[in-house]
Amino acid sequence: MIEISALHPIVKAALTGFITAFLLAIPVGPVNLTIINEGARRGRKWAILISLGATAMELIYCFIAFTGLASFILTGKYMKPAMELFTFGFMLVLGIKFLLAKSVSGPVELGEAAHKIEERIGERLERLNPTSAFTMGFVRVLANPGVMLGWFFFAAYFISRDWVTPDWQGKLSCVAGVGLGTLLWFMVLSFQSAKGYGRLNEKTLLKIEHWSGVFLLILAVLHGGWIVKEMVDQRHHEIKADPPALHQR
Repeated sequence: MIEISALHPIVKAALTGFITAFLLAIPVGPVNLTIINEGARRGRKWAILISLGATAMELIYCFIAFTGLASFILTGKYMKPAMELFTFGFMLVLGIKFLLAKSVSGPVELGEAAHKIEERIGERLERLNPTSAFTMGFVRVLANPGVMLGWFFFAAYFISRDWVTPDWQGKLSCVAGVGLGTLLWFMVLSFQSAKGYGRLNEKTLLKIEHWSGVFLLILAVLHGGWIVKEMVDQRHHEIKADPPALHQR
């Protein structure tokens, strides 16, 4: 069995982005609902074009997160452990929200301030009048800045764990993996929705979202355990390097 650490850095980064993006695309939000509704109403081609537009904007947000903010914030001495802690909290909160979701009518709320920002962006984007399928998918993701916020935390986490190397090859490989993972789920959704909306009713979609929440909670617990392990190892290292002085009699 091949260990993750034994994989080539580019392959490891691409797989990390692919698996994460595929799983994060599953919880139901505006894009998924748009693909389902428009695919059932207008057909497979329309749903696929929406998927391509949404994936394009997802890649832009992901690229900004990996090449800009995440790299900058990891340069400080205490920023790496701080970001790992914040990422743990982000995954925990997101997992709980998905697990306790009672409907699939909209995106995950990230707070009152984020909601107001999304409303303002949405009002401005409505003026674009996205009549084409590609633009419709593009605008749905553009109007949700929480997408970039999520990739910001995950980018910092991946780089801090050395799953993605902090060079251009590693970052771009992960972004490419994100694009493939996101597009794969949207394609699956497009083909299924074109066959009939009844196969993807609200009850089924809600179950999918709940399972996504379970996965994120498991990931958060594993990440929390890793943080504790690193703290214990660091403490043991400090004790060995500077053992406490023995009491003199």
